[in-house]
Amino acid sequence: MPDVIADLALVNAQLLAERVSMSAAIAAVQSTLRDGFDPEHDLTRQILDVPNGQLLLMPAAAGGAVGQKFATVAPGNPARGLERIQGVYILVDGQTLAPTAILDGTALTSLRTPAVSAACADVLADQSAGDLVVIGTGPQSVRHVEAFAAIRPLRSVRIIGRDAGRTASAVEVSRCYAPDADMRAGTFDDIAAADLIVCATTASAPLFPSESVRDDATIVAIGSHEPDRTELDPALVGRSQVVVESRRVAASEAGDVIVAVEAGMLRLEDVVTMHELFTGATPAATDRPRIVKTCGMGWQDLAVARLAV
Repeated sequence: MPDVIADLALVNAQLLAERVSMSAAIAAVQSTLRDGFDPEHDLTRQILDVPNGQLLLMPAAAGGAVGQKFATVAPGNPARGLERIQGVYILVDGQTLAPTAILDGTALTSLRTPAVSAACADVLADQSAGDLVVIGTGPQSVRHVEAFAAIRPLRSVRIIGRDAGRTASAVEVSRCYAPDADMRAGTFDDIAAADLIVCATTASAPLFPSESVRDDATIVAIGSHEPDRTELDPALVGRSQVVVESRRVAASEAGDVIVAVEAGMLRLEDVVTMHELFTGATPAATDRPRIVKTCGMGWQDLAVARLAV
């Protein structure tokens, strides 16, 4: 009998970084969507509560490939010096359904999340956009600087955080991704000058008021997949073009969308799906802010994982 474990390719974080650049990950997400894949039909993920956090089971089948991410979310991890999201990814042969590779799921999530953000922002943001504000100081804040630098020449970067030391560290690490940008710690006053805004926090209430945001700004909110948690002002969501992975996921997991709908600021049928955006069924708005609200889906991991083996 074949030794399945011995035959598996093992891709750790270092190998993933060597084999898949941020630009390649962004292109893979865009290619998947432009080729007609509709996330509305992605396999349903399971979110299971366990002591100290959650289990996320995220299967996907697209483009002739199959994969499954086993992830955990542990809110207490940052205090331990660990990433909040941990996991492994199993890539499966599309024909035989035999496992072919195991990837570091934490590193994969750290790569694909900003790749999805930038893939959409690349379509939505003005070509001249280059003033970025990132709220949050965790790994995703830095990776989003990397991702946005891959789609636009950044003129300025402001990173906003509650802890001065962590903010300074995030600024220093981010410099290598946008060496020509004016990069420093920021405040919420910087929102008014930003045309690119990333919210990568664990906030449960809006971070800034709607009136702070320019009409030509593109905003990405990735902070949670919980229906009662929001990073964005419902009034901002209501005045913006809102792009989501799928209406099904947005209606059950995207707190920023759910709260705005419940407040009467937004109708669920008015949100734009990534499928509609990338197939040209709905063009990017030019007269109001554009919001990308993601919760994370299995097809995104699969699109990037395939590049690694």
